[in-house]
Amino acid sequence: MIHKKYTLKRIGATGFDKPQIDEARFVINYREELNPAQFEAVSSIEGAYLIIAGAGTGKTRTLVYRVARLIEMGYDPKSILLLTFTRKASNEMMNRASILLDNRCSKITGGTFHSFANVTLRRHAQAAGLESSFTIMDQGDTEDVINLIRTQAGFVSKEKRFPNKQTLNKVFSLSVNTGRRVEVLIEESYPHFMEQLDKILDIQKIFVDYKRKNNLLDYDDLLVYLRKFLVELTPAAKSFLSTIKFVMVDEYQDTNHLQAEIVKALTKVNNNVMVVGDDSQSIYSFRGADFKNIIEFPKLFENVKIIKLEENYRSTQDILDFANQINKAAVEKYTKTLFTRKTGGVLPNIIAATTENFQSKFVVDKILELHEEGIALRDIAVLFRSSFHSFDLEIDLAKANIPFQKFGGMKFIETAHIKDVLAFLRIAANPKDVVSWYRVLLLHEGIGPKTAQRIMDELSTAKLTIKANPDSQPAFKNEKLHGLFNLLYDIHKSKALPSEKLQQVMEYYYPIFKTSYDDYNKRNKDLEIFQNISENYKSLDVLLADMAIEPIIDSVVDIEAPTKETEFLTLSTIHSAKGLEWHSVFVIHAVDGYFPSSRSAETTELLEEERRLMYVSVTRAKQNLFITFPMNLFDRQAGVTLSKPSRFISELNSDLAEGFLIDESSLNEL
Repeated sequence: MIHKKYTLKRIGATGFDKPQIDEARFVINYREELNPAQFEAVSSIEGAYLIIAGAGTGKTRTLVYRVARLIEMGYDPKSILLLTFTRKASNEMMNRASILLDNRCSKITGGTFHSFANVTLRRHAQAAGLESSFTIMDQGDTEDVINLIRTQAGFVSKEKRFPNKQTLNKVFSLSVNTGRRVEVLIEESYPHFMEQLDKILDIQKIFVDYKRKNNLLDYDDLLVYLRKFLVELTPAAKSFLSTIKFVMVDEYQDTNHLQAEIVKALTKVNNNVMVVGDDSQSIYSFRGADFKNIIEFPKLFENVKIIKLEENYRSTQDILDFANQINKAAVEKYTKTLFTRKTGGVLPNIIAATTENFQSKFVVDKILELHEEGIALRDIAVLFRSSFHSFDLEIDLAKANIPFQKFGGMKFIETAHIKDVLAFLRIAANPKDVVSWYRVLLLHEGIGPKTAQRIMDELSTAKLTIKANPDSQPAFKNEKLHGLFNLLYDIHKSKALPSEKLQQVMEYYYPIFKTSYDDYNKRNKDLEIFQNISENYKSLDVLLADMAIEPIIDSVVDIEAPTKETEFLTLSTIHSAKGLEWHSVFVIHAVDGYFPSSRSAETTELLEEERRLMYVSVTRAKQNLFITFPMNLFDRQAGVTLSKPSRFISELNSDLAEGFLIDESSLNEL
């Protein structure tokens, strides 16, 4: 007998070969192009890593270079998963990596948590307990379904006030994303509805059953089903997870409980994870984000290596010293000290104005002065804790003819006419989509809620269907709907491109559109934009998913330019300013009770989040930082009251900022 000799070859602990690293063969000189901390993060490969990236320290650059380096090392781009919070961030990183290295970088698996969930669930629908033709409901659709249940099932009575559809949706969604029970959330934020708790819980149960029965998923369901699929670790899930060798997560401090569980589940096969974030910029608890996720990350994974990025490329050292001092007093944090090699700069200014109007006049005069010095309006921002803090300032800006754009909080622009057109397409993709059926039926003259419900009952029992020609259906009697069913039958069976299907819908919808909206001429521009967008798609499912996951239409009806000027001053809530930067920044209304808000005094957690908001606001400034507060505030009930400056600035040493007083005499000098 001949004995064959075998050579045993050692492989990496994760079960796949470790490519040999030969830095000399790399296209990019990583050590030269990155600072030492960035290089350490970029050259880290296997294991669990937490990158604490302070404001302006090149977080995106670090992620982009790591993607490029893994690909240069020979790893399959598709085995790299990069999760972000916006599609824009994902596209920007992949584009930058492609420019840095080559087109292989665009082939990585990248996207938002929701878009990644959608693609994964469609591909593994059966293993996830779904039909692959599920429809994604946007926020408006979800609220409509809740309202349908709320009103039809007789939960609302005239005797007692009952939460509206928006409140119910907010509570249900927050419960799913944070892992906290509905009863706890109601008691905490809506105690006046505690008497109605049993009814609220009944609605939630019916809502869940309704979605399952009708093949509908809302935003939260995408993450719930993805987590279930990954955690159950079926053969399909195990096979899928074996293809993901590296998990990278951007803005980890903004993740909620559900997203953190998904990140953990994604590493069940190959335990390689790198999350990047800044605990000092965790400011979205009202959306369900959990500050504890980033703080407790080292407990979730074994042997977590923490790397801190502290060299700032945005601000002057004077501004960074100011920010470091605000952060120093934080109760729970990763200690870090931002520094820069930039030279020059001036101390931040803290301006006490005798009244709110003097505060506004100072800001307007200073903006005009900066503009005359050559600083463009687009390089100046006024930031505030709450949207109403800028009302007085807006009047003064208008008087001075300073054009501005205001941003405040998350806003999905979902105009009625775009939603109408989408409803037709959704039915064609998923004939069980009762939300879209209801919307489309009610567009037709002579069809009210009762008739619409009767038609939907016939659809659910298959007496009516769009899968067969209307002429061949004995139950089909309504002449008014003959054209509608013909249209839906045509586009359901058609193999045409989404743009061609949309064109068919538009021809049918246009007469309805003209009679439904008085300002149809203005709204028509939106329909043209939507038609242009549809040209970029080859699959109707992908178009509908993109529109639901992250609507891409800014409606011309909703956005009116204040003037024909091409550049604008930015007015923004601090929440909406995160991730942005300007040459000169004003932070107004830095008054205790306003910033931090009066509600934040209730708990240490809320007060600490307000501190992080202040940190975010000051680190937006590159060169000039002005923090203003009115010393006297007018209240309808209390009259004029003396205010106290925000505790976050009153805590600071005098050598970190210059103080000024603005009253009538000093305004005349400006």
